[in-house]
Amino acid sequence: MVTKKAKVAGEVVAHCRKCGLDLNHVVVAMVNGAPKKVLCLTCKTEHAYHRPAEERGAPAVPRAARVPGAPRTSARAEAEAQALNVREKTWRERVSGKPSSAFSVYSPRSSYREAQLLRHPKFGDGFVESVIDAGKIEVVFRDGPRTLAHGLSAG
Repeated sequence: MVTKKAKVAGEVVAHCRKCGLDLNHVVVAMVNGAPKKVLCLTCKTEHAYHRPAEERGAPAVPRAARVPGAPRTSARAEAEAQALNVREKTWRERVSGKPSSAFSVYSPRSSYREAQLLRHPKFGDGFVESVIDAGKIEVVFRDGPRTLAHGLSAG
């Protein structure tokens, strides 16, 4: 519940969907005496006013219990986060700490095999996860998998 009356340029506690928390905001616009648009003092995003968890009857998530930037708790977000962690761990196990000599410099004209280490000029270090066909491979880089060409003739 709002303990003091909100006013334009005044501070209110509102839910910031970008931050995922109830945080202090500055009121930017009001309609019929209620905040309509607010500016988050944490991420500096201007958005529609969303009541804090306390007013919505939702359990408030303590600031210390959430990691900034952590995915929301929906099943889909949790599955995506778990897949990201698995991919990151797999990438780290296969690529991190390997000497430069272990990597082949990527060229679409070269042919590659599964588990081969590559060094791409744009995406960095990665490993061949699978050979899709004679002309395509799937390579896992730190930022995610990419489909790349391989075995192309100079034609």
